[in-house]
Amino acid sequence: MAELLHDYFTENWRERVLACACGWQGDSRAMAMELHAEVTDYSCPSCGSLVLIVSHPTLEQVQSAAAAGHPEARQQLALLDEARSHLGQSSD
Repeated sequence: MAELLHDYFTENWRERVLACACGWQGDSRAMAMELHAEVTDYSCPSCGSLVLIVSHPTLEQVQSAAAAGHPEARQQLALLDEARSHLGQSSD
């Protein structure tokens, strides 16, 4: 059964070693990735079984993590703010 990660900003989730029922072990960087609207699926490179599902963060989660000092969240928030300024939108 695939693991579901609700908090995208969980520390070191990309480096954590996971195991597939087929015996393969590795981290998400070695898995096949499939992007969807609300989640990203990570599948075993050996058998194709779904191993990890990562929820995409909401704007509120990005803002909260950025306020807590999370470097990736701060980068994402800066990109969102830049896109909004180009579109003439407020960041509120």
